[in-house]
Amino acid sequence: MPGEAAFCRGDRVLRERACRGLAPRSPAASALPQVVYFTATFPYLILVMLLIRGVTLEGAWKGIRFYLTPQFDHLLSSKVWIEAALQIFYSLGVGFGGLLTFASYNTFHQNIYRDTFIVTLGNAITSILAGFAIFSVLGYMSQELGVPVNQVAKAGPGLAFVVYPQAMTMLPLSPFWSFLFFFMLLTLGLDSQFAFMETIVTAVTDEFPYYLRPKKAFFSAAICIALFLMGLILTTEGGMYWLVLLDDYSAGFGLMVVVITTCLVVTRVYGMKRFCRDIHMMLGFKPGPYFRACWMILSPATMMALLVYNIVKYQPSEYGSYRFPAWAEVLGILMGLFSCLMIPAGMVVAVLREEGTLWERIQQASRPTMDWGPSLEENRTGMYVATLAGSQSPKPLMVHMRKYGGITSYENTAIEVDREMEEEEEESMM
Repeated sequence: MPGEAAFCRGDRVLRERACRGLAPRSPAASALPQVVYFTATFPYLILVMLLIRGVTLEGAWKGIRFYLTPQFDHLLSSKVWIEAALQIFYSLGVGFGGLLTFASYNTFHQNIYRDTFIVTLGNAITSILAGFAIFSVLGYMSQELGVPVNQVAKAGPGLAFVVYPQAMTMLPLSPFWSFLFFFMLLTLGLDSQFAFMETIVTAVTDEFPYYLRPKKAFFSAAICIALFLMGLILTTEGGMYWLVLLDDYSAGFGLMVVVITTCLVVTRVYGMKRFCRDIHMMLGFKPGPYFRACWMILSPATMMALLVYNIVKYQPSEYGSYRFPAWAEVLGILMGLFSCLMIPAGMVVAVLREEGTLWERIQQASRPTMDWGPSLEENRTGMYVATLAGSQSPKPLMVHMRKYGGITSYENTAIEVDREMEEEEEESMM
């Protein structure tokens, strides 16, 4: 969750550079290259151009009607629900670690509540516009070929790499439109790779800062080369089959397990009250009942139901009329399971590092560390001032005020949080 990432690693860049004796830089400036401003916005221009060209084609209304007509019988297929959930995960970056990585570069009081609505709304509008742009061209292709739209439209990678490029060749000035389409795919791919690379590099360098942070450029180059070599198999004659296999398994089952585990750990292990207090301290207000209900019940329950339903109604991968062999299915399942194994592996390592009986180790590993809290000292208001090294004051907020002076709106929030904690302690003692 981006809020928790900003809390536990907020202003991480300033802290790291201070530890290395370097001049601090803006915490809002991530390590992404400036070209990301182009790769993230230029596809919208091309999408609008393709949309305008598509709706002016003869027969475009056939594709748009097919796009807007619901087919309720498909709701009985588990694959449709799983694909819908995974599409949201892909488009919003949920579960991949990108949100946590970029949130760690935010300022501590960044209004992530507002940002969440902006990103979610923008994603929905973009998806709807892309649907009109695609199906208007497919309607034109359907009329030119004299076949129904459902025989032209294909799900999966074939739509972007086979059907739609074929439709581009049937348009007037086809080289121009084909260039725009594939250039849009290129910029979208680069934009996604920038995000994934930053996630991988940041996560690994944070685990081994002494060795990797001084050589971050070299380490990033090594990761890029390794991923490039592993991706060469997708350029072979069987590359489309490998792509379908990766698309169906690499981030399907494993991604849902990661998201479910995240919801359960934050709400049950870390605690919903503690999590809401952290957000209250950062934003100045608590999350509403809708968000709390989603985190506690709706999101994990829905994801669990989809996961179980997908396992019960398992459908082997296929590309067109080709059914994948058994060894390919086993390989795909192992790809999905391997990403999940990091969760129990990390739990075992955390428990082994503690002392005492097994139950005592589990309890200790499930609690925040003694120095848990905002990274920068000036952001440690309320109960988190007491976690600073050398703080012995029973009134930690007063120590913070004497050092930094004044009471801001966020310090007022900290006073409220401390008062709530004192009331809860008194109630538990009665």
